[in-house]
Formats: sequence, structure tokens, C-alpha cells
Amino acid sequence: MKKILGILGVLLVGAIVIFATVDFNRFGKEKAYVQITDTASVEETKLDSGEIIKRYWYNLPAYKENGDMIEVEFSGAKELRKDAYLMLYIKNGKEVTSYDEVQLKEIPQKAKEKLEG
Repeated sequence: MKKILGILGVLLVGAIVIFATVDFNRFGKEKAYVQITDTASVEETKLDSGEIIKRYWYNLPAYKENGDMIEVEFSGAKELRKDAYLMLYIKNGKEVTSYDEVQLKEIPQKAKEKLEG
């Protein structure tokens, strides 16, 4: 009985660690690549406390690893650096769930050709 409880305890701790460290916004998502070429449109929201929260919205063409283009709209809590390259995590065709800045050399060849061309 103690052995079974010990095993269940280890499994429970393992499950907690996995759920705490896996970023489900990135896990199993399709990737697309974009270059920040335009300035963002700013959306301001005033909280009940009087604090103003800014959201920066981007609407740009992005390229899948195979070079196919999709139009994406996504936002960030801060303005992104002009000419930065991003790897977008996409679900349901064009819904951006997260992004990471990448270097041009990290982008797959077909997507890189579209971004440079």
C-alpha cells in the first residue's frame, strides 16, 4: 500500500512539473515567420484604477516554413523593434498564440526567401 501511494505521489509531482513548465501557447502549434516592417497601431485601455494599458497591434504578411503566405494580426504588450524577425506560433490557420524574436539565419529557407524578396 505504501509503495502504491509512493508511486502515485511521484506521478502527481511529475504531472505538476510538466504542467508548470510546458508553454501550451507554443506546444504543437504551426510556425510562421514575419518581419516587423510597419509601426503598430496602439490601443489604449483605461483601468478602473485610472492606469492606462497600451496594446500594440500588428497586421502583417507572415510566411509558413514552406513559403506559403498568410495574413496575421497579433498584439504585444510593448512595441516591437522595427525590422525584427519573429517566429509566430499559429493555431487554427492564422490565430497567433505567441511569438519569439529570431535571427534571419534561423528562418527556414523558403520563408526566408519570401521575407527577403
